[in-house]
Amino acid sequence: MIAAQYEIVLPADYDMEVIRRRVRERGSALDARVGLGLKAYLVRDVADGSAVNSYSPFYLWREPAALAAFHWGGQGFSGIVRDFGRPVVRTWVGGGFARGVAFPASPAYALVRTRSIPPAVDPVETAQLLSQRSVDSLGENVHSRAWGIDPSGWQSVEFTLLAQHPGGAPDPEATLYSVLHLSSPEIEALQ
Repeated sequence: MIAAQYEIVLPADYDMEVIRRRVRERGSALDARVGLGLKAYLVRDVADGSAVNSYSPFYLWREPAALAAFHWGGQGFSGIVRDFGRPVVRTWVGGGFARGVAFPASPAYALVRTRSIPPAVDPVETAQLLSQRSVDSLGENVHSRAWGIDPSGWQSVEFTLLAQHPGGAPDPEATLYSVLHLSSPEIEALQ
């Protein structure tokens, strides 16, 4: 599994209905994509209290060939490049995927937490911690969780889909997004 995310930061006065309409009109295009575990169409909106407006899809690809076909094989990413320019696509080698209690529900929110792995820390320890934390965090509100590590920059990612707003004080280490659509053609095969 390969986790990937790009973020298109938009002006504070940007009409986010443009993004919502884009997802309504085009979001189902990946609903049957071979090699894709899931794509969560994520946004942050200043109207909802976010610091910025952004369109920030998050992917869990089952196969590198599927990621390549989408990003540089002419099978989808060209529309993003044409409309917004070419964003940096962060990638992490997937370490695990787990289903939560709310897996049958449609996720409404997502939390993405990235952390640097200090040079003195053995990546084995980090992977064990992320795996355990993923299992320990499968509460009632959790649709699913995934984690991964980028060995080129030694950074971890934790991705959590939620059925409802997490409530409480915001986690300062995580970014909260609204989920506009979830394409999940091969989600059952993720692990």
